[in-house]
Amino acid sequence: MDELELDQPQRQYEVVAQAIRYLRAQALQQPTLAEVAQAVHLSEYHLQRVFAAWAGISPKRFLQYLTKAYALQALREAQDVLSVSQASGLSSSSRLHDLMVSCEAMTPGEIKSGGAGLTLGWGQAPTPFGTALAGWTARGLCYLAFLDGDETLHREELAATWPAAQLQRDDTQAQRLMARVFPGTPQPGRLHLLLRGTNFQIKVWEALLRLPPGRRVSYTQLAGLAGAPKAQRAVGSALAANQIAFLIPCHRVIRESSDSGHYRWGGERKAAMLAWEAGRSAS
Repeated sequence: MDELELDQPQRQYEVVAQAIRYLRAQALQQPTLAEVAQAVHLSEYHLQRVFAAWAGISPKRFLQYLTKAYALQALREAQDVLSVSQASGLSSSSRLHDLMVSCEAMTPGEIKSGGAGLTLGWGQAPTPFGTALAGWTARGLCYLAFLDGDETLHREELAATWPAAQLQRDDTQAQRLMARVFPGTPQPGRLHLLLRGTNFQIKVWEALLRLPPGRRVSYTQLAGLAGAPKAQRAVGSALAANQIAFLIPCHRVIRESSDSGHYRWGGERKAAMLAWEAGRSAS
């Protein structure tokens, strides 16, 4: 990889994703910095620099945040914040930056109309976790997915959700939105999400929005937050139905065993998000 490319967040994520695949496979051996650097074809110096720029922590610390021991501790600590989360309303402020995220559900009438009379903006933009495709209306962001080379699939998924809307591509606006979601430095502001789902799915997503960055919860804990403590399977279905990646933080849900579990945008990306948030929260 060209050394100059390492200054780009997306290229940094690609290096980190490679490192995560290696670290997850070799975690029991606790590989050294030199071994990880060799696996991703970088010098130790450049690997350390990428991690410092991307995650704010060292690869060794990053590896700690990937381990089961850390995940189990995080699940235990989550018990102490559940009551706080439940009482905090539907908005969440992030320690990573000052962006406030709020949401509202589409009405049955809006869902039935399929977006008739609406202009639906969409576009691609780079993010720290790979290229994303975003969709939005005048009322807020309604879609966010990581592409991994399959733009057509996600564009068709977005269009199917709003079949009667007029789609208008605007990569510049998509880049502006992603700059707000993933700012290089703290940025105050508010971002509104427009959600389409069943009443239970929206309750699950709202519960996720109340979680602080870096916090991990189990399916059982999330079911409790959503007001249905015995509905772990339905919680899993709600996570799978989420169409707004990262901002509705399905990546913060892990199994009781501390295994990361399934993530529709990829296991390496989920691990990267968790460690990235943990590192920034610790900082």
